[in-house]
This record gives sequence, structure tokens and C-alpha cells, in this order.
Amino acid sequence: MPGGSDLELRRSDEAFLDALGARRLPDPTTSGDFLRRFVSGSVGSLMDAVDEPRARVWRAQPESDRQLAVIDVDGTISETGGECKERMDISYDGRWGYGPLVVSLANSQEVLRVVNRPANRPSHEGMAAYVDQCLAWALGPAGFRKARLRGDTDFSLTENFDRWTEAEVDFVFGMDANPSFVRRAEALGEQAWTPIERPVRPVRRRRPANVKKEVIERRGFEHLELAHEHVAEIEYRPRKCKTTYRLVILRKRIEVTRGQLQLADEVRYFFYVTNIDKKDMDAAAVVRENNARCHQENLIEQLKNGVGATRMPVAEFDANWAYLVIASLAWNLKAWAALLLPAELGARTLLRMEFRRFLNEVILLPAQILRSGRRLIFRLLAINRWVPLLLDGTRGLKRLRLA
Repeated sequence: MPGGSDLELRRSDEAFLDALGARRLPDPTTSGDFLRRFVSGSVGSLMDAVDEPRARVWRAQPESDRQLAVIDVDGTISETGGECKERMDISYDGRWGYGPLVVSLANSQEVLRVVNRPANRPSHEGMAAYVDQCLAWALGPAGFRKARLRGDTDFSLTENFDRWTEAEVDFVFGMDANPSFVRRAEALGEQAWTPIERPVRPVRRRRPANVKKEVIERRGFEHLELAHEHVAEIEYRPRKCKTTYRLVILRKRIEVTRGQLQLADEVRYFFYVTNIDKKDMDAAAVVRENNARCHQENLIEQLKNGVGATRMPVAEFDANWAYLVIASLAWNLKAWAALLLPAELGARTLLRMEFRRFLNEVILLPAQILRSGRRLIFRLLAINRWVPLLLDGTRGLKRLRLA
């Protein structure tokens, strides 16, 4: 759903109107009235409706791609300068706006659920119910064999651990470094710790001089640099659980310098809880699995600055929620195109493509729209590397029958 300025631009685009077979598009104020017709229940029904075509897309994928559904959950702040936004509030860092909850499928970076909330609400509020909806979709209509949940410390809701484990759902969550955990970590002998190996990125070009580090040393600023990482694990049974889980501990030793002066090293601990068996995922792999959630940060950034889903264009709370869901569907359509178009023509590259690039290179191709013999003809006026994918892929989509 475009914003007001985008919609006004399309209303005067004759080629766009011809392609749609429309005489005119609604005025932005009319689109706002459409959003205001939504209430919380109808927004939920809209998200449920999107699940149906999404499931058909995934059922069309090879069985090897449906072995494990990895579901990420996170919250963000959608800042607004408006003063009359219904249920807006001030966040923990002093920003006015809303605090949407985003539940996504890491396999394709699709948005499964996006929930509008006031900015002052806890990140985990309402998370479990929406995660359960996504699990039901993944293990049901979508046809995944297993599911795995990932989240940071705000989403490690221990009261749900046992029932997720009984349902054979894996999870890897961060845990707060509370004093009792830190004491247990410090009590471990050195033989309990093993070095963690991080993947080494290939060097594609010579790294330029580190100007920042030179300035820090010259002016005597304090500088922190990671020296070593080790992992260990202990058993942990939360008070709200009957089952014992693995608590993986990451110990980071950080070198502290001030100018040319070497200060005492600093030790920091990070904690992760999981129900995945050790033979299937060792302690280092648990840390790497949780760190892989960083891709969801990229997804949230694309929703904000690529799609513009967090504009909150109207005053009503539920209407802005509906806008979130409708706008995020544009991002999902990109993912579905990547999954359904021929992989041998590079369609999977679309999964990693930023939305603005996708829009400019794949969607907004200059074309002449003709009507002839009851046919709508798109005569492309420019060619790029994606045109063969679109032409051959369109023929393939026509032959594809999504059960």
C-alpha cells in the first residue's frame, strides 16, 4: 500500500493505469478511509488470509527446502513526529511512536506476523500467541517437518519452554546476564571452556589504513578490542519449567588500552538457552545460530526504509496496523517471486536484494502498454539482466499449478 505521495504519483501515470486496466486510482484520502475500516479482528483475519497463498508457495518447493522452518522474533521502534496518533507513546529511549512486533521466516526473510503496539510496551508482549500461529502454519499447511524459534533476551519466556519442547519445536534464545548466571560462569574451571571458531570472511581487497584506531592511540582515548572467545555450557532449569535445558555461556575477553597504555582485560559473559540436543548442535554452534538472527535486523530496516511499512500514515491505531500488514506484503511478494521463478536464472538472488533495487531493476521497467485483439501487450523499452528471468519465469508461472 503506497503512501500518499506515492499514490498521487501513480494516479497520474498513464502507463501504470493502462497496465491495471483502470481509469483512475483512489485519492490518498480515500485510501485512508479504507484503512480506517479495519479493526484488530479484521487485521488478524488479513494476516490469516495471507498465510494461505504463502503455504501454496512453500508446498511448491522441494522437500529438501522444507526440512526446517526457522522463525525469528524481534521488536522495533517506529518513530513518528505526529501528535494525534492514537495510542502512541514514548519508548525506553525517549522516542515517540509505536513498537511493532515482527515475526519472520528466516528461510526466505518473509514477514509472517507484524503487530502494532504502543512504543512503551515490552518487546515480548503478546509474542507467544503470534509465534504459536506461525508454528501452526509452518508445521501444518506449509509442510515443514520441524520448526525452530530464535530470539534475543527479551523473548526467552520460560513459561513456554516446556510446551514448545513437548511439541518438538527447537528454540535458541538469549538470556540476561543476571548475577547468578555470572557467578556460575566464573565458578567454572578453565578446562570447561573451549575456543569458539568464527567463520573467516574471504578478503576481496586490501583493507585500507585504520584511521580511527590511529586517532584513538594518538589522543589517548580508551579502546576496546576483542582478544579471545570461549564457550562452555551448564544445565539450567527455569523456575517455571519441569525440564532441564542447556545454558550455553559465551565468554569474551576484551583488551582495554588507553593510547599506548595496556590496561587490565575486561571479561564479559553472554548466555543462551536451548532445547537442542548436544549431539545435534554443540555449544559453539548454538552461539552462531543465535547470532544468525542479525539477518532479521536487515529485514526490519528494509520494512522501514525500503518498503516504508512503518510510516504510520493515519491517526487511528488499527488503521496503522493494517497499513503495516498491507505494506509488508510487498516485501513478501519479492520473496515469493524468488521462490517461484526459475532458480537456474538467478531468481534466488532476489531473496537478498534490497527492496529499492528490486523495485527499480525488476518492477519499474520502462514499457509501452498496448491493447490489441483483447490482449494486453507490454512492449519493453529497456533491457537489463532481469528481463530473461521475467519472460521465462512468467511462462513457468503459467504452467505452475499451486496446490
